[in-house]
Parts: sequence; structure tokens; C-alpha cells
Amino acid sequence: MKEYQATGRRKTAVAQVRMSLGSGKIIVNDKPFFEYFPVGYNRDVVVRPLQITDTLGKFDISIKTNGGGQSGQAGAIQLGISRALVEFEAELRGKLKPEGMLRRDPRMVERKKYGQKKARKRFQFSKR
Repeated sequence: MKEYQATGRRKTAVAQVRMSLGSGKIIVNDKPFFEYFPVGYNRDVVVRPLQITDTLGKFDISIKTNGGGQSGQAGAIQLGISRALVEFEAELRGKLKPEGMLRRDPRMVERKKYGQKKARKRFQFSKR
């Protein structure tokens, strides 16, 4: 059976996605999908590419992810699944691209600057 692989990234999270035709099981870091993502919004983000392409329940997906938090990992998995779907069938690109599923979100955390509390927040200014 052919396996489709892809990598997705978001913020500091990285996700390695492996897809093969199957019954629709999703395993994330050796845990069931619903156990790994208890928040409904993150689950919706992950399965969005499958819903757009009407392939929900057609693939067994195994995911290894690390770095970042829940939201970043969900975004990374979304990109990984989208790329793997395009590898599976190139025609699906036409459905995924307009939805922005094949674009890596470039937003990263801005670094903290010296002489300031955070990246942009400054210490309170005192005139006297």
C-alpha cells in the first residue's frame, strides 16, 4: 500500500504526516486524535483539508509533531495533511490553494528587545 508523506510547520511547531488509504483513523504522537486535541477548534483546523477535498474517512493518518503549543501544532498538521493530499492527487491542489491550505503561515513570535519589558512593551516612563 502506498504511503504519502509531508511536513508542515507553523510558529515553532513541526509535524511529520504519513497518510495511507484506510478507514479514517488519525493518530497523533501515538495517541488517538480526540485525546491529543481536546479543544474542538484545533480538531476543526486539522480536518479542514480533508473536508474541503471530501476525503474525510478515506485515509489512515499517522502524525509525529513537536515544538510549539496546541494551536501551532494543529496548524502544522493542517499544512502537512494538505501537502500529502496534493502528493496523493495533484488535482486536489485546485481545491486547497484558494482556501490557503498550502501556504505556510510566516508569522513568528517577535524577539524581546533589550531595555524593554517585552518585544514592544516598554518600562513606564517617568518625567521626574
